[in-house]
Amino acid sequence: MSDTAIGVIGGSGLYEMEGLEDVRRIRLETPFGDPSDEYVTGVLNGVRMVFLPRHGRGHRYLPSEVNYRANIYGMKKLGVERIISVSAVGSLKEAIEPGHIVIPDQFIDRTKGIRKDTFFGDGIVAHVGFADPVCHPLSEILYDAARSAGATVHKGGTYICMEGPAFSTRAESFMYLGLGAEVIGMTNLTEAKLAREAEICYGIIALSTDYDCWHEHHDDVTVEAIIAIIHQNVAMAKNIIRKAVANIATQRSCACGSAMSYAVITDKSAIPAETRQKLDLIVGKYL
Repeated sequence: MSDTAIGVIGGSGLYEMEGLEDVRRIRLETPFGDPSDEYVTGVLNGVRMVFLPRHGRGHRYLPSEVNYRANIYGMKKLGVERIISVSAVGSLKEAIEPGHIVIPDQFIDRTKGIRKDTFFGDGIVAHVGFADPVCHPLSEILYDAARSAGATVHKGGTYICMEGPAFSTRAESFMYLGLGAEVIGMTNLTEAKLAREAEICYGIIALSTDYDCWHEHHDDVTVEAIIAIIHQNVAMAKNIIRKAVANIATQRSCACGSAMSYAVITDKSAIPAETRQKLDLIVGKYL
């Protein structure tokens, strides 16, 4: 079994997969504070897995309150090279019905600068490439796995990441339609940015739960409706993950593992010792 692992970030239930062996709970400390919860590790069909509930068990953290840096840092510390992120989204396309799966490949940022979405600062500057914000090979595997699992799945599309916690106004929802985006959510962009800086492949299984509030023939989005669809789709998400894990090669062939090669612009001699130590896991090999 490889020392590397596949990480899964999602909601409650996704760390209770049937067939998961040697299950352990690990609480980590990071230079960026505490992760959302304990990491649940185990082995699935010979593959080491690391699970984390994004909002904590019991869903305790707002999207703006999630410590994304600690969450991704912890994944890196546990040897994760690929993250499969599972999240609920609103649909901005008629064809993407509640209950469908989307594998997004682009983002539009509608967050407000509240979140910490970079490991850098405090005396070190880095600019990582983000033109293609998810790992293409991993997303292809997730798409194929969703089809194999019998899901109605849509390949590609733009994910609008809004701040929340309130849902969109109707005017905003129609504006997003005009941008040509496919889905809207509150979390995945921040994770994708940090995963790229941590040189971790990142792919998304987006569960369509509603039509936001733009569709005149469907009710506006509610928490009740979202939870109902998520409960229906937990088994499907588990099945997609199980099939995807079986098809992920041990060695990576993408550029994610070297994303930071030329990203640090600060003169190495000018980087404070404390900052250098804090980021050793992230970019120490380049410093």
